[in-house]
Amino acid sequence: MIHKTVNGIRTRCLDPGRCLLTLLAVFAVFLVGQVSADTGEGEQSAPSGGETARDAEYWLDRLGPALNMTSYRGVFVYARGDQVSSMQIAHRYRDGVVEERLVPQDGASGEIVRKGMRVVCVLPDHGRIQLDQVIPSGPFAEAFSSQLMPVSRWYQPELAGDDRIAGYDVIKLALKAKDELRYSHQLWLEKSTGLLVKSHVRSAEGEVLEHFQFTSLEITESLSDSEFEIRTKGEEVARELTPKKTASPAPRMDGWTLEWQPDGFIAAAAPRSGKGQAVAFSDGLAAFSVFVEPARKILMPTGASRIGATTVYMKQLEVDNVDFFVTVVGEIPPTTARKVAESVKVDDTLAFGALGQ
Repeated sequence: MIHKTVNGIRTRCLDPGRCLLTLLAVFAVFLVGQVSADTGEGEQSAPSGGETARDAEYWLDRLGPALNMTSYRGVFVYARGDQVSSMQIAHRYRDGVVEERLVPQDGASGEIVRKGMRVVCVLPDHGRIQLDQVIPSGPFAEAFSSQLMPVSRWYQPELAGDDRIAGYDVIKLALKAKDELRYSHQLWLEKSTGLLVKSHVRSAEGEVLEHFQFTSLEITESLSDSEFEIRTKGEEVARELTPKKTASPAPRMDGWTLEWQPDGFIAAAAPRSGKGQAVAFSDGLAAFSVFVEPARKILMPTGASRIGATTVYMKQLEVDNVDFFVTVVGEIPPTTARKVAESVKVDDTLAFGALGQ
């Protein structure tokens, strides 16, 4: 485990041996993004050919629908810090249903297959992953598909020129964070579809913390059913996803409150957390989750761990002679994660069913 100091916070870079497991856990959440049956959402008309400039907001509006509604196959690399992994992906949108298969190309074997609202994860070398306990994060996170949060309030969007990625003409967007509570982003979108083909997450100093890019890509409607079949032998973990309701209330924080959160981050989802409580927050681009649970009997580390742009900050607190563990995970700076964790207040110990067990 590597130790670094970031803005005065001593951080631990996560064990490289856990990189693939972490990566697959993150991509399991990419598969649970919102799937809209309204195909009109992805059929925005492009500006007329006579226009010489395309507004950054136009491309941001195309980004979310393109993630689900574009059919393609390819291989991409995903780098966090000095850890690099590659994944093969097949993605199809047909008759309002999303199908997807992700297969790691290096390290341990495994795959994640989705059809509609059913996700199956096979990881023979690592055992079981519970798909409802991973964190929304990364370039495919549901936060990207949200059309409800005004990203431009917290980031300064601008067009940053043309480029070419994996054989496709792309437009480059720069999203500069307006404060130090979040990271800046750069996005490369394929021009005809708006599909995200490359992304950078950058620190305030301009360091690239996280990098995603297709190394090969074919945007096509000609994907056969066989490309979405499970081929890896091993224990399968399946989950039926619950469709997101557009009018659903914000997730509740049962037994605890968050007295501070970065401006623009609102409660967006409530992943399960065993016997504890969890709520995810998003500003429309980045996301983090807060887990609050009774402390386990085993000794757990505290402080900040970071891999690329993803920070894990853990803190223990005592309320009415009961120990609780607070974990903040997401693509936010360590200083922001620490401030969020320190703002958690447990006000009802009886809301946690694990007490006394």
